[in-house]
This record gives sequence, structure tokens and C-alpha cells, in this order.
Amino acid sequence: MWYWLFKYIFMGPLLALLGRPKVEGLEHVPSSGPVILASNHLAVADSFYLPLVVSRRITFLAKSEYFTGTGITGFFTRWFYTAAGQVPIDRADADAAQAALTTAERLLKQGKLLGMYPEGTRSPDGRLYKGKTGLARLALETQVPVIPVAMIGTDVVNPPGTKRWRFGRVTVRFGKPMDFSRFDGLAGNRFIERAVVDEVMYELMELSGQEYVDIYAATLKNVDPKPGGPDQPPARIPTSAAG
Repeated sequence: MWYWLFKYIFMGPLLALLGRPKVEGLEHVPSSGPVILASNHLAVADSFYLPLVVSRRITFLAKSEYFTGTGITGFFTRWFYTAAGQVPIDRADADAAQAALTTAERLLKQGKLLGMYPEGTRSPDGRLYKGKTGLARLALETQVPVIPVAMIGTDVVNPPGTKRWRFGRVTVRFGKPMDFSRFDGLAGNRFIERAVVDEVMYELMELSGQEYVDIYAATLKNVDPKPGGPDQPPARIPTSAAG
């Protein structure tokens, strides 16, 4: 209930006023069944505008610490993340990556619409960065279709590094569902997983128009960019490939 109140009453009208969202390709999102929405990540606002334009509830994964706080602050933090459609990652496994995968698989088995950011963190400069293979493993193990989503203009409405929100124009562009059934049984193969996530990133690059950078966004601060570096689009893998 909080999710829908948050979407249509508390935040939705204000978000619509600020970003005047334009939606393209929404017909690619099915009305039911498990799907992974793989989005680029420009700003915190991405996690608000994407649910705003999709009629189905979108679930995102969040650190369990957001749901375990105490006192008034803990209560409101827990309420906020729950209202925004986020669920805590199961931490029964000490491996955080495996814990996230386990939680995501559980949600997809329930027929959920799962939102993921394959870059792993927000872009520091508006470019598109290398995707992490957790998305690929999840898609291969569950055989759930992946729909690429390009968020455009959210970094103008909600500039990274600030708490300010401004007027702008947000575009949410959905691509066609991507089917990786040709790689059935190959989950765990790091070369296949890299190829799969690179194909998703290629589609995101095409949809968003962003420049692609072949390094992880989280490690950018440790990288000294040089002319002629590894900035190049990921290779598209043939649809006939079987690994």
C-alpha cells in the first residue's frame, strides 16, 4: 500500500512536475511475469522515475542495513526504502554478491519485476561504464528476459553529489526484451557471463546515446585516464553463438 501511495500521492505528482517524463517503448514491458529491467544509472532519481512510468510494481535490492535502524530515524529510513519498492538483501550468506543473487532469484520466482543497475553504482560523469556480471548470472540461471532501460536527463533534475532537485526533462526509454536462452546451462562460465552483460551494455549505449567507458565506475577514481585508453563499445555477440 505504501508503495502506491508514495507513487501516486506523496511523490508522483511532484516528480512529474519536475521532470515532465517522456516514455518510449513501454509496450516492451509485459503486464505480468518475471522480468529484469537493466538500467543505466545517472542519479538517485532513476529509482523514482523508473517506477513512476511503469504500472507494475518494480522491486530493487537494497542493503539490509537500511531496514535495521532503530529509533525514529530507523523507522523513517525503513519506511522510505519500503515505500520506494526496495527489499533488503538476504545476508544469511557471508558473500554479499551471492546474497544479492539469492534474493533476486527469490523475487523472480515470485513473478516480480526486478530493477537492476548493471554498472553497480551511479555514473560519476554521465558516461556509461562497464557492467558487472551479476546481472548475467541471474539472467542465465533464471532464464528470465532482460529489458534494457535508458534513463536520460535524471542527472539534470537530480544532479549527482547534491540534494537539490531542479526542473528538467526526463526520458525513460525501454528496449526490446533480450533472450539469452541460447546460453542455457552456461551460468557460471565467466566468458559467457561477460559476453551477456556486454551485450546488455551495448543495448544501453544505443538507447541512451552515452559514451561507453570500458572500466568499472566504482574504480574510476583510481584510474588515470589517458588518450587512446580503453574507451570503446562492448562487442556485440552473435545471436547464433552457443558458447
